[in-house]
Amino acid sequence: MSVSNSLLQNLCEVLPHLQPQIYFKSSLTALSHAIEDLVLAGTERPLVIANFQQERFYRQEIPRYEKIAQHSDHVYVLAAPETDFGAVSAPYATIPFAPDDELAQEWHLIVIGRRYSACVVCREHASPIESASLDQLRQFQGVWTFDPQVSIHAARLMLERILTYQPKLASKIKRAQRRYRLLDESQAQTSTNRVLEIGSRLFVNRLVTYLQASQYRLLKAYRMIASKERKERLLNAIATSIRRSLNTEEILNVTVTELGQAFSHCRCLLYLDQPGSQQPIAYESTPAELPSLKGEVWSLADHPLFQTALTQNRTNSENQSEILAIADITQDLGLQSHPDLKTQLAHWQIRACLLVPIRYQGIWLGMLELHQPQPYLWTEDDIALVEAIATQAGVALMQAQAYTNLETLNRQLVDLERTQSNLTAIVGHELRTPLSTIRVCLESLVTELEMPPDLQQIMLQTALDDAERLRKLIQDFITLSRLESGLVRWQPEPISLQEYLDLALSGLESRQKLPKIIVELPQHLPLIQVDGEGLIEVLSKLLDNACKFTDKSGQVTIRAHLMSSEEVEDKAALENSNKTSMLKVTIADTGRGIEPNRLESIFERFYQEEGFLQRTVGGTGLGLAICRCIIDNLGGKIWAESLGKDQGSQFHFTIPVALPIL
Repeated sequence: MSVSNSLLQNLCEVLPHLQPQIYFKSSLTALSHAIEDLVLAGTERPLVIANFQQERFYRQEIPRYEKIAQHSDHVYVLAAPETDFGAVSAPYATIPFAPDDELAQEWHLIVIGRRYSACVVCREHASPIESASLDQLRQFQGVWTFDPQVSIHAARLMLERILTYQPKLASKIKRAQRRYRLLDESQAQTSTNRVLEIGSRLFVNRLVTYLQASQYRLLKAYRMIASKERKERLLNAIATSIRRSLNTEEILNVTVTELGQAFSHCRCLLYLDQPGSQQPIAYESTPAELPSLKGEVWSLADHPLFQTALTQNRTNSENQSEILAIADITQDLGLQSHPDLKTQLAHWQIRACLLVPIRYQGIWLGMLELHQPQPYLWTEDDIALVEAIATQAGVALMQAQAYTNLETLNRQLVDLERTQSNLTAIVGHELRTPLSTIRVCLESLVTELEMPPDLQQIMLQTALDDAERLRKLIQDFITLSRLESGLVRWQPEPISLQEYLDLALSGLESRQKLPKIIVELPQHLPLIQVDGEGLIEVLSKLLDNACKFTDKSGQVTIRAHLMSSEEVEDKAALENSNKTSMLKVTIADTGRGIEPNRLESIFERFYQEEGFLQRTVGGTGLGLAICRCIIDNLGGKIWAESLGKDQGSQFHFTIPVALPIL
């Protein structure tokens, strides 16, 4: 059964002087509880009628109404049922009504006693916010009063409706009407209950208490929402800042800076995962009251005390990132067995710490680390925020790496395209020129039978020279291909530099117009540990270049000396080759020279200082690339120096010295 009329509307029709006002649910809740407390604190047994709109609102008040039922045998509770509301056994009457009934939109509380009366009659006016945390902001339009005339009229109307819903309550309702003088209009109008005669101070105190409690709940809800909004805004700002750049350094700096702003009292560190080595801290945000760890070699994650929890996930990409949140290091960890760590933590003022790995799709990238100088209980929101920042940093780092890889690939493609272009042009020119010369010479010998013998000899020698030129060209291609593909088998052995230098110089004797060659080697050079054929190849090509680009009036000088430890720049090469020292060989010339900005480019494949069509000397541009490959494989280093055009050049390379036989 459904009633279409609104109780508030009916009451205002009966009592036109009533002026409905707007109330928030929080205010009505406080008001209703204060009125109910009058019943609980009094000695009367009043009539109590309450309409809760929906059963779910009533369920929150069941304990309170069970207590109210102990003070009165006329308690009536109405609600739109959601379960078996009307059939549940209760010490008071429960009256269900249809969900489409007008009462489903209204909130009523009516109390009629002998010495006082009160009522709240309201209808839901607006519910603009759906969030459950803001339920207290629902708005109602209606009246509340202690006026007995209004309360009695409201009680009469509600009892009539209850009788409509539950005819079986007719006798009980009749007794209530007689007891509380609700039978006719004249009784309501002549009632002497004009004001609240008892419990005014109790009512006011309780009302204020409930209003304060309501305001506290609202404030708590606002704070929670504000906190979430602040963290969402912060996370969005951090994500935007991090994603704005594809530069790894900038991403890491932005991450710790933004994290430091979110946790202003913490030291915030970020370090990348580098197995086998620890790097100084480069990315840090530290408040003024804490000492900085920047430049220090530091990683709590690598300490045995912390590794157990982290190592498992580092090796198992399917697991979630392990997060270590320690509120008080002195209490949570057994530092007594690690006095070094205890001293270290005390020195850097660390009592609480939070370690959150930076991962991307199972790839361990690094660690975010937060330090507190005092014990601190890390909240779920703290951990969630740092974890979200770590996730954003991981994505950004992988994007930056992908971009870097793409740039590298693009450069390689450009280099490959240039190499292919150079290969086509150079090979075409280098092959066509000697082949044309050979063909002309041979055709001349065949067709010109009367050619003088000395001219025939010149023609044959020219053809032989260009055939040798072709052989060297093809040999360079084969050599570089084998070197780059790793097909060369190196056989390092102790040999004498002087001996192999003499072999290389002997190959130049057949050339004409050589510059002056000076050899300045110490008398007692140690043996070197190299592959003999590789060394001959390097010496021959460097000497050939020096002579080719130096006039006959110029000079080529060959020097060598044992390097001191201070001179060795590439110490990793010494460690990898297990050598105690290196020999430095220098081939200097007074020839054409090299522009300083091209000193590294000349070691690229097919690079030539002159355009291939304007060159005054031949060559494929493979010689220095071959030299670098050989020297790198022998455990040394090769580089060039020059002050510029027409100021000569120096080519240096280092090779390991043979270990003495014990």
